[in-house]
Amino acid sequence: MGSKNTSRNRLAGGVCVLALGLAACNGGESGQAEEFEGLEGASFTVGSKQFTEQLILGHMAIMALEEAGASVTDQTGLAGTLVVREALEADEIDMYWEYTGTAWADIFGEDEVIADPEELHTTVADRDLEENGIVWGERGDFENAYALAQNADTAGELGVSTLTDLADLSAESPEEATLCIAEEFAGRADGFPGMSEHYDMQIPDDNITILAEGIIYNEVAEGGDCNFGMVFTTDGRIAALDLEVLEDDESFFPEYNPSITMREEIHEEFPEAMDLMNEVMATLDTEAMQELNLQVDEEGLLPEEVAEEWLTEQGIIG
Repeated sequence: MGSKNTSRNRLAGGVCVLALGLAACNGGESGQAEEFEGLEGASFTVGSKQFTEQLILGHMAIMALEEAGASVTDQTGLAGTLVVREALEADEIDMYWEYTGTAWADIFGEDEVIADPEELHTTVADRDLEENGIVWGERGDFENAYALAQNADTAGELGVSTLTDLADLSAESPEEATLCIAEEFAGRADGFPGMSEHYDMQIPDDNITILAEGIIYNEVAEGGDCNFGMVFTTDGRIAALDLEVLEDDESFFPEYNPSITMREEIHEEFPEAMDLMNEVMATLDTEAMQELNLQVDEEGLLPEEVAEEWLTEQGIIG
């Protein structure tokens, strides 16, 4: 992994990072994070959704907490957003990583677009704490947004570069407007139903194929059942497979910055757990997350292997 990513170099060369109560000093090598006072002997249950990035982030949370002396039950890979969120509200898990846009559109059911990422984070965090007793951590420095992508051949043949272009194509040549999407995207307000209504897309039902998220990328790249497919913008396969993302030219999709979400009673009893999760998130940016996702999806590494190597290099564990 080396120096391919600028994030990986932030802690190199003897640079010490003191943030939110965590001291990590590599001295040019992987260091071991100091234990957080108050987490020794604590017990937590960490959940996650079932796609690659969530699995990686979930294992990062588990490993960082264990390094700090806590005992952690692994409930990563539960299912989609609403299942994991329900588990959090039902006290079945204590924390998981969520995205601001997902909370705003899918959990709260809002369709108003808040363009400023910090305003969206603050609005979601304040509302969730007041209404549901859920505490949000600091906003991550990357956005895992929904998007539609195509391969280079499709782009050249159909002349589609924006979601408005796709809407026009669906009206003028509906047989070419074939789309592969994941099951969750098919039913979300900030997914296909909302996008289709916003852009007045007229894609026939027979042109829509529901696939597992991981399969869509290759289907689009190979020109299989779909000319266009749902992707996540932090997925390294976009670049690896030379896919082209359609511009959301009318800004339908909200910002999707990640943050740890934690039950209020857990935060009150163990505020150091929030500090630690914020420190984990502070090591990541878009380039880093794309590369980590790629290591799982294309190179075949396990999410826990990728998480462990990253945290070791960053001095969070060791």
